[in-house]
Amino acid sequence: MKVQEEILLGKSVEQLTDWVKQQGQPAYRGKQLHQWLYQKGARSLTDISVFPKTWREELKDYQIGRSNIYHRTIADDQTRKYLLSLGDELIIETVGIPTSKRLTVCVSSQVGCPMNCDFCATGKGGYTRDLTCAEIVDQVLTVQEDFQQRVSHVVFMGMGEPLLNLKEVIKAVKILNQDVGIGQRSLTISTVGIPKKILELAHRKLQVTFAVSLHAPNQTLREQLIPSAKYYPLPKLLADCRKYVEITGRRVSFEYILLGGVNDSSEQAIQLAKCLKGFQSHVNLIPYNPIEEADYQRPDTQSINLFRNVLEEQKIAVSVRYSRGLEANAACGQLRAMSQ
Repeated sequence: MKVQEEILLGKSVEQLTDWVKQQGQPAYRGKQLHQWLYQKGARSLTDISVFPKTWREELKDYQIGRSNIYHRTIADDQTRKYLLSLGDELIIETVGIPTSKRLTVCVSSQVGCPMNCDFCATGKGGYTRDLTCAEIVDQVLTVQEDFQQRVSHVVFMGMGEPLLNLKEVIKAVKILNQDVGIGQRSLTISTVGIPKKILELAHRKLQVTFAVSLHAPNQTLREQLIPSAKYYPLPKLLADCRKYVEITGRRVSFEYILLGGVNDSSEQAIQLAKCLKGFQSHVNLIPYNPIEEADYQRPDTQSINLFRNVLEEQKIAVSVRYSRGLEANAACGQLRAMSQ
């Protein structure tokens, strides 16, 4: 099935107004269309009851860019993992993470992922293509509709490497902010590090949170865990992160998955602290979430606490983030396009 060339989802109110005028409709229908797409979550133009019935009938086969829920899993903590079927029938994963005060969506930016990180289920499945802005925004609207609750936060931490699809990710950030109504500071873009792309993002001067998946305190181990690291040495990555802080005035968050017996020793904590000394940053320690395709182990609580304590003693801002949705294979590093 060919994806329709012109998709309405992902367009601004000005672009939607131009479109309705091209269809021979008055300009005010652009604002109506905008509201129904982004606030009411319309899945079809025939859903838009304020449009003339005859026009809706003419547009009944027009695809506005919504996916279908292929499969949904609900974990004990109420985290929901969705397999979404796209217009070309490819499958992506999205996760809705509720708490008492917020609803966070972990969105995918690619179908699969080309980075092949050794501990990550998504990378084991390979890469198919980039997602469009519409396909990214749709994930947020789908979760919002399913929970019947406004989404407050979005993290680009699902399938894919966001900086390899930066053009569409930036478009999606702007739509989520300006059209869906989510504050930029409630949006997080995560990366394992792509040469030149960190500075490209910095020069956009967005107010988003920027997170870098570090996972190792030295180049040798980082290459073992993240094959692409050989093309982007740790000193160069950290130098670009420091430039990011200088350009944007915003700190960098470093994600560090703790792998039992691999990167969780006190000595490695000291190495990590040396890398980040004098840095406007914050470290999120994430105990490893097991996957069938890798033999890594989750560290015990004592090792986790010791690693955190060493960083704190070295004056590094740090917190431990326990992933939600573990038993539904919806936690950090577990995403794969499988229904079981």
